[in-house]
Amino acid sequence: MRHSRKLRSLMITIAVMLALSPLPLKAADPIETAGMGVGLTVGNAIFVPLKAISVGWGLTVGALSFILSGGNADLTAQIWSDVTEGPYLITPDLARTAVGERPELNKNKN
Repeated sequence: MRHSRKLRSLMITIAVMLALSPLPLKAADPIETAGMGVGLTVGNAIFVPLKAISVGWGLTVGALSFILSGGNADLTAQIWSDVTEGPYLITPDLARTAVGERPELNKNKN
């Protein structure tokens, strides 16, 4: 019984100290990180299948262009090059490039 009272008072003391201690809180960082994670997941769920379809059709059209153009390998290579180049996934850097700089997020980091 004594141990439980001591443990209880120790836990209360720690809780009060944590509640009153000045800790740097950056609310924007976890929210931005979570938003980025959700956005990338949803974006990739849509983008990756569409990219796979695009590459599949591009390879098929490139092969048909070779046949229909009488063996023009340069045309086929250009079509295949255009279709198969990346990106294959939406990355955080790619998303930042697409969205651009957001000064309102950078002012909280200083």
